Amino acid sequence: MTTQTQDKPVSNGVNTEALIGARGAFAEMPQAASFTFRSTCDWVDGSESRNTINGYFGLGEEHTRKETFSICSDHPEVFAARDSAPTPPEITLSALASCLTGGIAAVAQHRGIQLHDVQCVVEGDMDMRGILGMDPDIRNGFSAVRVTFAIDADASDDDIRALVAQSQKRSTVFDLMTNPTNVHVVVA
Repeated sequence: MTTQTQDKPVSNGVNTEALIGARGAFAEMPQAASFTFRSTCDWVDGSESRNTINGYFGLGEEHTRKETFSICSDHPEVFAARDSAPTPPEITLSALASCLTGGIAAVAQHRGIQLHDVQCVVEGDMDMRGILGMDPDIRNGFSAVRVTFAIDADASDDDIRALVAQSQKRSTVFDLMTNPTNVHVVVA
């Protein structure tokens, strides 16, 4: 790894000026920083479901995106399912990888570090006996999650470790996975 020279501008595709501007705006109007994101999940068949994601509340009003996104999930054939999509835990791992990787791009842009390649591998260990109700002492979720980065950037190893640390510190999904969140379930 080499230290970046000031000859070439850094372009990681992140508009850090807009992000810094949002910080300033939210400091002046904290109520505008309250966002509510949502996903609507419909059962398809068997263990397959489809989530659609579009509207959200933020900046004091409802927003509709230009496109509705869809995320399907299923279970593998070893669980007598069709294996038509990733499992919900795999989607959770991909959300963590995406959040951390996007954060690295933003932090690198802000710090003037040119990225060339970032790969994030996330693995989660799970004992299926918990989900199947075989042992009440085994949790349903991950017992451990490991994140490994391979980063090629115009930066020292210490600077790259600092990028990862700052991304982890500011990652929404890392926070969701490492801190308790109140989840309220109701039947309409």
